[in-house]
Amino acid sequence: MRKIRVLCVDDSALMRQLMTEIINGFPDMEVVATAPDPLVARDLIKKLNPEVLTLDVEMPRMDGLDFLEKLMRLRPMPVVMVSSLTGRGSEITLRALELGAIDFVTKPQSGLRDGMLAYSESIAEKIRTASRARLPQRGPADAAPKIHVPLLSSEKLIAIGASTGGTEAIRHVLEPLPANSPALLITQHMPPGFTRSFAERLNKLCQITVKEAEDGERILPGHAYIAPGARHMELARSGANYQIRLHDGEPVNRHRPSVDVLFHSVAQFAGRNAVGVILTGMGNDGAAGMLAMRNAGAYTLAQDEASCVVFGMPREAIAMGASNETVPLHQMSQRMMAQISTGQALRI
Repeated sequence: MRKIRVLCVDDSALMRQLMTEIINGFPDMEVVATAPDPLVARDLIKKLNPEVLTLDVEMPRMDGLDFLEKLMRLRPMPVVMVSSLTGRGSEITLRALELGAIDFVTKPQSGLRDGMLAYSESIAEKIRTASRARLPQRGPADAAPKIHVPLLSSEKLIAIGASTGGTEAIRHVLEPLPANSPALLITQHMPPGFTRSFAERLNKLCQITVKEAEDGERILPGHAYIAPGARHMELARSGANYQIRLHDGEPVNRHRPSVDVLFHSVAQFAGRNAVGVILTGMGNDGAAGMLAMRNAGAYTLAQDEASCVVFGMPREAIAMGASNETVPLHQMSQRMMAQISTGQALRI
């Protein structure tokens, strides 16, 4: 069996040892070398040509972000960041995803060895995904044109689901939206501690208000609500108003929050007043829920393969017949808003 060749970069000798132990414990991958800092890593990349890099975000001699930025410009390759669950760690990690990192692993806050070993399967899955992922297109991109929409009924809303590669895809979808956009409910697979930073980062970039969702709050136009890490988010009704319901139910498709949980609730309570969007991500979460949305009269959009970092979730939705239309990422905002404005005029 051909093995995925991994280079681990971390200033902690214990972390380098643990990552080596974890990765070499799987038959389809191996650590070809470790490096205590980016300068050593740079030489090892040239010498060994690894397929995936795991990179600590905070290191001496050269900051992990500086190194990532140079790497993506000069020698693009799949990178999985190793992050701490601190406010600063989540900010740095989100910046790393903007720069082109495929995904991230979080260090446990206590019991490092036992905690990391408990993450073994997740770490291996992220490395496998990174090895097959389409590297995000870097370089200057034209700002997406702002979209103008007529004043819409507050009954209208948009539900979005994403996983690997989704933080940047969601940013591309939300940035062009006008302040009078319909409400958006967003489930992005992400651990606790990161969703708030993600929402705050988007809020600074967008005309709409972006926030981490709170249980029981009323859903308002011009707002996007991000499902908190480790909690399912559902659409609910309170009289004439939509509201958010958060709960700690069992993981669905191995995820909490789960896209399927959100989409099934939108199918139930919004029906044809909703548009569903499934973006880049690994696995099949969201496909069954999107089919329920389509069957309930919603219009559904899946991101196309060419613009996905990982085409897993959209592919599953398309294969199930859950998607009305397949759309490149750069056109998603326009298609989404056209559908929410015209209702079922273009339904196929």
